[in-house]
Amino acid sequence: MSQLILRNIRLSFGAAPLLDGVNLIVEKGERLCLVGRNGAGKSTLMKVIAGDIVPDEGHLEHNPGLKIARLVQEVPEDAQGSIYEVVAQGLGQQGKLLAKYQHLSLQLAQDPNLMGEFERLQVEIDAAGAWDLSQQVEATLSRLSLQGEQEFAGLSGGMKRRVLLAQALVQNPDILLLDEPTNHLDMEAIEWLEEFLLGYSATLIFITHDRAFIRRLATRIIELDRGQLSSWPGSYEAYLKGKAHALEVEEKAQAEFDKKLSQEEAWIRQGIKARRTRNEGRVRALKALRREHAQRRQRQGQVAMNMQEAHSSGRLVLEAKNIGQHYNAEPLFKDFSFTLWRGDKVGIIGPNGCGKSTLLKTLLGELPPTEGSVRLGTNLEVAYFDQLRDTLDEEKTVVDNVAEGSDMLTINGKPKHVIGYLQDFLFEPSRARQPVKSLSGGERNRLLLAKLFTRPFNLLVLDEPTNDLDTDTLDLLEEQLLQYEGTLLLVSHDREFIDNVVTSTLVFEPWGLSHYVGGYQDWLAQRPAPKENTPTPEPKPQTQPKTAPKKSKLTYGERLELERLPEEMETLETQIAALEATMAAPDFYQQEHTVITEATQKLARKQADLEEKFERWAELEALQE
Repeated sequence: MSQLILRNIRLSFGAAPLLDGVNLIVEKGERLCLVGRNGAGKSTLMKVIAGDIVPDEGHLEHNPGLKIARLVQEVPEDAQGSIYEVVAQGLGQQGKLLAKYQHLSLQLAQDPNLMGEFERLQVEIDAAGAWDLSQQVEATLSRLSLQGEQEFAGLSGGMKRRVLLAQALVQNPDILLLDEPTNHLDMEAIEWLEEFLLGYSATLIFITHDRAFIRRLATRIIELDRGQLSSWPGSYEAYLKGKAHALEVEEKAQAEFDKKLSQEEAWIRQGIKARRTRNEGRVRALKALRREHAQRRQRQGQVAMNMQEAHSSGRLVLEAKNIGQHYNAEPLFKDFSFTLWRGDKVGIIGPNGCGKSTLLKTLLGELPPTEGSVRLGTNLEVAYFDQLRDTLDEEKTVVDNVAEGSDMLTINGKPKHVIGYLQDFLFEPSRARQPVKSLSGGERNRLLLAKLFTRPFNLLVLDEPTNDLDTDTLDLLEEQLLQYEGTLLLVSHDREFIDNVVTSTLVFEPWGLSHYVGGYQDWLAQRPAPKENTPTPEPKPQTQPKTAPKKSKLTYGERLELERLPEEMETLETQIAALEATMAAPDFYQQEHTVITEATQKLARKQADLEEKFERWAELEALQE
């Protein structure tokens, strides 16, 4: 049974229409995922469906009593009051009366002079017939496990999103619109939302770039591409396969069209004799081909990101021993030990506010630990993607943020104009000259990646890089990280991204930080299960040293050797780096053959010696533990 029909919806804000003859039939009980590139018009289409924007042409058909509610992408800055008040506002004018009643009833105990206003408000609520809706608000709060008296402003980002979801649900809508519902939610909150929506009876239309979320919920994929909407029933995998085939067919058809147009253009440019005898019908057909070619909307290109890898770091990237960090006298983590080796790709998982970004800064030496110590390896070149985007200047243009006053960049040893470089990240010249404050969330993330990749690095630190990125850019970033041979530290709530990229995970758990091999799904399989009807045990993290004193298994000579080895390894790494720099000089191989051979052999000996010392160091460390 059809709940909603969109017929020939057209809407333009510029030269190319955002919605160019969109048609859609929504059946009752469907869970539709709306996908498309950043800037394609997905949120605009949601606003048209919700009735917040009136299209230039076309119309929507539905029953007069159909209720549509929308969860917006960002938390409104003006949202304030208690949770009850914010949720009640979803009921329109009647909800505002209830919210005011709740607010006054809390103030009345402290200020009896408000009794007159309180009684007048009761009369208004009676006249509006809003008392029954109060039960609706209470039922929604209970359903989402929310405490109505709590202040909205003091909640975490994830809880604020839950309150705004309650504000949409309190209307008991027939169709629920969700715009990026997983943004800024941690994994636990995302899984809660998935379970809730799977059991929700209304029709869902949602926008998300979380592929695991799509796979779990969507019964149909609808894609907005160049103003047109296409429908792909079935799984996300079926959509990916079908879309790839459709693009292949489109490319082939356009190639045949362009070939025909080229032939006709060649014909029209023939000499005087040909023009005297040419067929006027053929001329009209050529003009029609020209118009069709001019109106063709090319698909937005792919981001062409390439990482510049610096010379290899030392094999030991960093070593943390018994580190801890506190916030307002409360420990974020404590007594944690961890060693990061060259080539490791480590994901960091945990709820919002647990201290993931603080852990990154502590491991990188930017923030001194309140206990323990951190030792960084040699030859480190760090690139840091900050989730708060503090490295972008809001007032400067896109170009100035990347090139800092210069017109040229050096990319992989070759000069490249900054405008051409930014076009690789889908910034057209006009967009590249606009200030950063005018960019969308997805564009800012792309800009930060563009800025990050202008210089070489061998330790890449990514703090929530996936927020607001479309799936095409996500796939490309994944591919780059899989090919990247350096070391990676990654904070993300995107479960599929974590699974596809990392080789191990650091997890903030109730009992502390733990280290697991593999990604998110591997952690779920390995984590200890709490025993039923008994208090949850507090196992020590795998990497945490024992607090009880133990007699060392090392001899006196071995203990001295263990203390000496790190310094010897650092010396070797410095010597190797110097040799590699010498051999990388353009004129090195113009020397005598014996000089080249001697240097090559010396480098090989030192590398073998370094490997030997690393193995011995690891062996002695294991014995000591």
